[in-house]
Amino acid sequence: MKIADGWQDYKILATANGMKLESWKDVILLRPDPQVIWTGGELSARGGIHAVYRRSDKGGGGWEIRKSFPSEWVISYRDLKFKIKPMGFKHTGLFPEQAVNWDAMRSVIERARSDGRDEIKVLNLFAYTGGASVACAKSGALVTHVDAAKGMVERAGENARLSGIESGIRYIVDDCMKFVAREIRRGNRYDAIIMDPPSYGRGPGGETWKIEDNLFAFVCDCVKLLSDNPLFFLINSYTTGLQPTVLKNILTLTLKGFDGEVEAYEVGIPTEEGICLPCGASGIFFGSRKSASILRS
Repeated sequence: MKIADGWQDYKILATANGMKLESWKDVILLRPDPQVIWTGGELSARGGIHAVYRRSDKGGGGWEIRKSFPSEWVISYRDLKFKIKPMGFKHTGLFPEQAVNWDAMRSVIERARSDGRDEIKVLNLFAYTGGASVACAKSGALVTHVDAAKGMVERAGENARLSGIESGIRYIVDDCMKFVAREIRRGNRYDAIIMDPPSYGRGPGGETWKIEDNLFAFVCDCVKLLSDNPLFFLINSYTTGLQPTVLKNILTLTLKGFDGEVEAYEVGIPTEEGICLPCGASGIFFGSRKSASILRS
C-alpha cells in the first residue's frame, strides 16, 4: 500500500460503523465509507462536527448541517490548492489519497524535463475536478483534461488557477470513450495517460459503461494514443473488489509492446487511530527503469 501521509490541511480523525470523521482544514465532516466495516464509538455524537452526510433508505442522501461553515473553501497540498465543497453523493470535490499518485507523476515529469524532454503531453480521462491535471501541469506538462460533467471541468479550471496555473491545461467536456476514438482517428499522441473510470455509467445517448466489461477494451484503445517513448500510464479505481493485481494484469497485457515495468498497489490514508484506511487501487506502467525508481521512492 502507498500511503498519502504528506497532508497538512486534511486528516482522518476517526473511523467506525461505516463512517469516517475528517478534518478539511478548519471544517469537520462525517461521511460514509464502505471500507469501514468495523464497529466503535458513535462518531456522530462527537462535538465540533460541521456537517454529516446521511444516506436515505430510498437511495442517495444529503448533508445535515450542524454548525455554520463556508459554502466552499480552499485546502493546500504542498504547492497545490483545491476548492472544497460538500456536494451530492457525499463527495467534496477531491480524493486526498490520490496525493501519492500526484507526487509520483510529478517526479517522473520533472525528471524527464531535467533530462531535456521539453514537451510532455498528458491525457487525463474521467478527470473530475482535476487533481491529477493540476499536479502534472504544475510540473510543466501539457495536459488534456477530459470529463463528461461540465461542472466538474469548470471546477478543475478553478483549481488550476488557485494553484497558479493559467495555461498548460486544455479542458474538454466530452464522453471519454468518444474522445479517445476521435483522437485515434486524428493521429494524436500522448506521453502519459491517466484514467479514473467509474464503476458504472450511462451516456447521454443511452450508452452504458460497466468497468468489468469495458475497461480492458478501453485501455487497449488508449494504448494507441501513446507516444513511442511513454512516461507512464496510470489507472485508478474505486470499484470494490477490483484488486490491484487486476489493474497490473491489464497494463501488462495491453502495454507488452512497450519497454517498461508495471506496479500496482492499494492507496490509503493514515488515521489518528493509528490505522490506515484503504481508499482504492492503482496500477502504473512506467516507461523506464529510471522512472520506476522514482515511483518507488
